[in-house]
Amino acid sequence: MNEWWPAPAKLNLFLHITGRRPDGYHELQTAFQFLDYGDRLKFTVTEDSQITLQGDLPDVADQDNLIVKAARLLQSTCNCHSGAVIQLEKNLPMGGGLGGGSSDAATTLVALNKLWQCDLSEDQLAGLGLQLGADVPVFVRGHAAWAEGVGEIFTKIDPPEPWYLVIFPQCAVSTAEIFSATELTRDCEPITIAGFLAGEGSNICESVVKKLYPPVAQALAWLAQYAAIPRMTGTGSCVFARFDSAAEAENVLQNVPEHWHAFTAKGCNESPLSLCAKDFDRSLNVTAN
Repeated sequence: MNEWWPAPAKLNLFLHITGRRPDGYHELQTAFQFLDYGDRLKFTVTEDSQITLQGDLPDVADQDNLIVKAARLLQSTCNCHSGAVIQLEKNLPMGGGLGGGSSDAATTLVALNKLWQCDLSEDQLAGLGLQLGADVPVFVRGHAAWAEGVGEIFTKIDPPEPWYLVIFPQCAVSTAEIFSATELTRDCEPITIAGFLAGEGSNICESVVKKLYPPVAQALAWLAQYAAIPRMTGTGSCVFARFDSAAEAENVLQNVPEHWHAFTAKGCNESPLSLCAKDFDRSLNVTAN
């Protein structure tokens, strides 16, 4: 099959740091929601064991690319002798906080698990994903989630699914730089899921990022003209605001300054990848019958 598989963006609807462990990792609280917008990948299974990535990813060598790493990890785990030619349509900015690389890796694991007939469970795939990056498991599992610990403890949630306007202010933020900043608040009082759903929570990294990356501060200030609580996702650099309808979000999109990249998208509690995987399974059942 040569279907395109979605690798959706995610938003961190809030981000708190509640402590720091002895090993240096930060204890977090955050909420992930997917967007119906992202990268796309197409997989063509081959009889040799080669993994070939086609697509425009400047400055990333194949051996360092999470897509290639994910495919090779699945190959070695399942002792699979098939290969794949993988086409990448890259729509998400790198260093934007939308999870593009992690989402691409998750889509690779989920799609090739089916195409290679590896038959790994969701838990097994999420375990492989965790070896590739802390955010990969949430994309593998495919449902909006509350995350705690160092980001590895997940609880499914179903927040509202508004429309979003997302702005990439043309700068890439280093997550490591932000988490190592001395002025970063690391002792947020923990909140509950119920508290978050009632409107509690903020992005504790915002003030640090705005200071170090003025374009992020400018984008947040611009969005504040049109929305009550614009927010940054993750450690940035992308910022977003929620709207009740597609029309409202599109109206504001028309006014976004040309030097920023921006798009509108619907919030999704079930990931487009999860829906695509279910469609794939249904198509196999139809063929089998």
